[in-house]
Amino acid sequence: MRVIDAAAVHAALNYSRLIPRLREAFRIGGEVPLRSHFHIDPPAEGIGAGGPGGTLLVMPAWQPGRHIGIKAVSVYPDNATYGLPSVIGAYLLFDARTGAPKAVIDGVALTLRRTACASALAADYLARRDARHLLMIGAGSLAPHLVRAHCAVRGYTRIEIWNRNRDRARQMAEKLTDLNASIAVVEDLEASLRVADTVSCATLSRTPLVRGDWLKPGTHVDLVGGFTPEMREADDAAVERAAADGGLFVDTRTGATREAGDIVQPLQHGLITAESVRGDLFDLCRGDGFARQDAKGITLFKSVGSALEDLAAAELVAESVAS
Repeated sequence: MRVIDAAAVHAALNYSRLIPRLREAFRIGGEVPLRSHFHIDPPAEGIGAGGPGGTLLVMPAWQPGRHIGIKAVSVYPDNATYGLPSVIGAYLLFDARTGAPKAVIDGVALTLRRTACASALAADYLARRDARHLLMIGAGSLAPHLVRAHCAVRGYTRIEIWNRNRDRARQMAEKLTDLNASIAVVEDLEASLRVADTVSCATLSRTPLVRGDWLKPGTHVDLVGGFTPEMREADDAAVERAAADGGLFVDTRTGATREAGDIVQPLQHGLITAESVRGDLFDLCRGDGFARQDAKGITLFKSVGSALEDLAAAELVAESVAS
């Protein structure tokens, strides 16, 4: 059984290779039980004391005759204080024909790459073909991967970064100077939202940052950060505009309608219905067509992560390392 570290994962999961692999995975499908959530209380003293504690996620998926995969992930929002990623985990890949374990794969690198590429895959169907201005809200470890993945499907020439901590936004901007685009750190979130063609948001916010009244016609909104019913990155107006206009989409209906506050809360308040979700990644990838209806509609994609994405990415890693 191979042990595959983060460097090997990043080397194997080139954005331009992983995006089509995810497209293929959603076309084929597989068995993907709803992931399990477990809250971990903070310790009484020492590192993490007085904090919010963490969440343990267990995410299985399999395709008969191919592979079985299980990812175990911990999410600790205060980890940046200790110089650690908020999301840490490991992935175990099995041969589905025999049940034999094949590889243990770094879960942080795998999650970063597959999450970014899933958003870019959705944007390839939903963002305007002429989108040139990308606004990235958040400057955590996932944010630069989201920017690069989005740039793999659209020719962005202007990239803006907004983060509550301006220094972290500057540090992120310095990592993206190789891109063929102007990179700017911005302070006025409203002003940037009013002119962006595509907005990607990856935060742990519990209060909305993306406001529907600030979005210009034709904007595509990519919400990545919220993974519990209590978390919100966009307000009700943004969700309602997308549902009534260009389209409201999710990675998986089961996950998003149970776990994502940006979908769960409007559902609970009667602002949208389950039928308001026009499609998921299965629908988009099997439709073989551009899902955006017109240039002026607001489209919104909400992801909470699917174990099928992890499985597809892990298979690509294993193939690359073996070759």
